[in-house]
Amino acid sequence: MGTVKLKKTAFNAIHFALGGKMVEFAGYEMPVQYKGVTHEHEVVRNNVGVFDVSHMGEISIQGKGSLELIQKITTNDVSKLYPGKVQYSCMPNDTGGIVDDLLIYKISKNDYLLVVNASNIQKDLKWIMRHNSFGAEVTNISDSVSLLAVQGPKSIDVLQKLTDIHLKDMEYYTFTIGELAHIPNALVSATGYTGEPGFEIYVKNR
Repeated sequence: MGTVKLKKTAFNAIHFALGGKMVEFAGYEMPVQYKGVTHEHEVVRNNVGVFDVSHMGEISIQGKGSLELIQKITTNDVSKLYPGKVQYSCMPNDTGGIVDDLLIYKISKNDYLLVVNASNIQKDLKWIMRHNSFGAEVTNISDSVSLLAVQGPKSIDVLQKLTDIHLKDMEYYTFTIGELAHIPNALVSATGYTGEPGFEIYVKNR
C-alpha cells in the first residue's frame, strides 16, 4: 500500500520555515508546535498567537430556501441572525446524537457560510444535501479558503495595524468583511476563544 498524500494549507511552507513540528491532522500536514507547548500556551495567554486552522471546512449555502434548509438541519433559531452576526450551533442526527457542531455566518439575505470540523466535511455535506428539499445552492468551498485564528490579549493591538476595521467596536460573535493586510474582502470574525480576546480571519486563496 502506498502512503497517503497529505493536503497542505497555503501556509505550509511558512510552517516549515519557522521550524514547526509537522504532523498529520484530519488529512492535512499541520504544525503541532514550534518551541514547545508550555511556551506557546504562555505566549497566547499573555501576548498573542497565530494559529493556522485552514483545514476547517467551509460550506456556502445560498439562494432561495437557504434559511429553511439551515433552520431544518441545525438546533438554534437561524432566523434571529442578521448580516454580520455569527451563531454557534449543531446538526443533530436521527437518533438524538450530533452530526457535527458548527458556526453559521449570515453574509446577507439568502447567503450563509457554515464552518464545520475538518474531519467531518464530507459527512456534513452528505447530511446537508440529504435534507436539501428547499432548492438551496450548497457548495463546498473549503479548498479555496484559508483561515487564521489570532488569539490572545494583544490580538487587537497586532491586527489593528493591518486594517481600518475598528476591531474594539466589534461585539462578540459578529464579523465584518473588509481589507486586512492589503487583502480585500477578508472576513474578520470576533469569535476567538483560545486566548480571549481573539479573531478568526477568512481569506480566499490566491
